[in-house]
Amino acid sequence: MNTPLHVKFLKTMYRLVVNNFLVVVALAVAAAVVPRTSPHEEVLALVREIRPVHCLLVLLLAAAVAKLWRMGRPKDVYLVEYGCFRPKPCFRAPFATCLEHAHLMPYLVDEESVSFAIRLLERSGLGEETCVPEAYHYMPPDRSLEASRDETELVIFSAVDEVFARSSVRPEEIDVLIVNCSIFTPTPVFADMVVNRYKLRADVQSVNLSGMGCSAGLVSVGLAKNLLQTARPGTHVLIVSTEILSSQYYVGTERAMLLPNCLFRMGAAAMILSNSSERARYRLTRLVRTVTAARDADYRCVFQEEDDKGNTGIRLSKDLATTAGHALKSNIAAFGPLVLPASEQLLVALSLLKRKLLSGRAKVRLYRPDFRTAFEHICIHAGGRGVIDEVQHGLGLSDQDVEASRMTLHRFGNTSSSSVMYELAYIEAKGMMKKGDRIWMISFGAGFDCNSVAWECVKPPADADGPWVDSIHRYPVQLPEIVKDTSDDS
Repeated sequence: MNTPLHVKFLKTMYRLVVNNFLVVVALAVAAAVVPRTSPHEEVLALVREIRPVHCLLVLLLAAAVAKLWRMGRPKDVYLVEYGCFRPKPCFRAPFATCLEHAHLMPYLVDEESVSFAIRLLERSGLGEETCVPEAYHYMPPDRSLEASRDETELVIFSAVDEVFARSSVRPEEIDVLIVNCSIFTPTPVFADMVVNRYKLRADVQSVNLSGMGCSAGLVSVGLAKNLLQTARPGTHVLIVSTEILSSQYYVGTERAMLLPNCLFRMGAAAMILSNSSERARYRLTRLVRTVTAARDADYRCVFQEEDDKGNTGIRLSKDLATTAGHALKSNIAAFGPLVLPASEQLLVALSLLKRKLLSGRAKVRLYRPDFRTAFEHICIHAGGRGVIDEVQHGLGLSDQDVEASRMTLHRFGNTSSSSVMYELAYIEAKGMMKKGDRIWMISFGAGFDCNSVAWECVKPPADADGPWVDSIHRYPVQLPEIVKDTSDDS
């Protein structure tokens, strides 16, 4: 429903006054005081009596205070550049291929299991161009260590090559390396693989993160932020986010464990962060992480285990979307006051006060803040159609607000910790990113874990080259409506 024009006008005026309250008060005081001040000539006389040495002392004192303030505050952190892996068409897994493979899989022995897997795929929000590793194209899938290493080198090296090609940063300028992959962790680890490939310096600080699921990319940003704020100026951090699928294909019939086979697709992203604004494209403004692992249900929401036949896989709870919604609420409670304008915070405070005053007499619904007043773009982890639906409904977002998330899920599938970077690339490829625009990235991961990261655009992209270069002209696409089928609940 369209908001009436007069309501829009009143909302605009309210936000203008509340968000600029100090300016309004200052103008009001000035208007009251100015008529009572000394005449113009007397003011000039007072100015002439000020000695130059006094002016110099004031300037020196102001400079010293400014210098101390800059030294005491944490260093700003910037995103210099990023790059995403763009799979070749030979890795595509269209629905027809998935259906054929499902019928040929030796472990899917009954038609009911095959039908369930296909229905999951059709309702997932994925399109016909999502890609899986070469190992998935074999019958049965190749789950060997060699296949996983081949996939690792393909996706990680492609993403890192892309970020170095798009930026003027050279490998020898990298001071810190952070690589995250949740499940597959070989020896030597991925960080050593990157050091060896790009011949990084011997004194590079390397960190390898695992087991954190789809939230690991933004967790890595938080780690990089903490390191950069205490490092020397000009320090560069290379972050690589991926999920290696080859060895993790589930070959059982447990429905809750078949979900990852249907949702996850190959992908990777690399980012270069720095504490220098030189060559920067985005500035990191806020970062909040919420961990709800103390709750047993949340802890087991995304859980790696064996089924009753000894097949290892990831079990996704049917309450995953609800769990993500609860984690997001806790995250917003800490994140909202840091980013929302005063106009929205005032409305939240008034609704809380009203609920307290009317406690026991009437049910008062808390005001839902409009985060679109704080951000121009929102990137929700493309974990699945249900997750995006839950966040959209919980935040009161429009279809346009979640377009980047839905289209990324449709084109690339759930690429785990790298998905939010594919969404950022979509916004840029559409030409929607402007200088000064604010971006909110939201990710969810095993644990259960919710992360919110806010960026401000410093320099929009010069071109739309990236993972969407050969498909952006076809998007957005119309997604089919999905009717809930209760027979699929497990």
